[in-house]
Amino acid sequence: MKPAPFAYAKARSLEETVALLGEHGDGAKLLAGGQSLIATLNMRLSAPSLLIDINGLRDLAGISQRDGMVQIGALTRHAEVERSEVAAKHAPLIAQAMPHIGHPAIRNRGTFGGSVAFADPAAELPACVLALGGELDITGAKGKRSVKADAFFKGLFETALGPQDVLTAIRVPAATAHSRFGFAELARRHGDYALVGLAASARADGKGLADVRLAYFGVDSTALRARKAEAALAAGSLDKAVEALDGDLDPPDDLQGSSKLKKHLAGVLLRRVAAQLSEARS
Repeated sequence: MKPAPFAYAKARSLEETVALLGEHGDGAKLLAGGQSLIATLNMRLSAPSLLIDINGLRDLAGISQRDGMVQIGALTRHAEVERSEVAAKHAPLIAQAMPHIGHPAIRNRGTFGGSVAFADPAAELPACVLALGGELDITGAKGKRSVKADAFFKGLFETALGPQDVLTAIRVPAATAHSRFGFAELARRHGDYALVGLAASARADGKGLADVRLAYFGVDSTALRARKAEAALAAGSLDKAVEALDGDLDPPDDLQGSSKLKKHLAGVLLRRVAAQLSEARS
């Protein structure tokens, strides 16, 4: 199929982007990497009257680390994050997840902010940002604001972004010597969306773990934290943490598998990721 007709505008500034969004309302869509948008256009799941191309806004790209935070510009390509020494050293959970995102051709064009803003429930990056307790910088008609990851993801393809908002950057705490991370997913083929996935972070506390954050993806309408399992794992019981998933997760039956299967796989991944969290960083 081919997309429905639409107008095209290449934004020259962030301010112009916000103004165009305000002028055209729900009829406008932002074009960044386009790896999700183009597919929905071609299937006519999206039919905007205007595409606003923001690829020229280079201030929205790049990776940096300062003041204990790693900042990733919304327009940073997946491939750039994947190759980044800053990400590898200071945001290893994100670096670990990057090779699981689609295939190289997709990572060459897709953007970090595009994936987070699209909020596909089976995508890796929303779960990583949630597991790290990240913050999202947004610019809109009323100016700039920051939203915590726990408040950003609202539901199926729904976020805290308003119709005139632009996600500009994602910030996560930089790793320390006491940080622990884990990531695992199960997919039918490499590059497919995960049947079930888990991104996790914690802080080493003596022989145990504290500040445990377990963010699952592929099991609900959005990435979500398994809070009962977090508490059980922080208390030192992996078996109880796996049992607690029964109260944390209620995955739907779908073409990928039954709810029972997904809960079982969630427990398998928790055991794998818990082993990663127990390892000291080199």
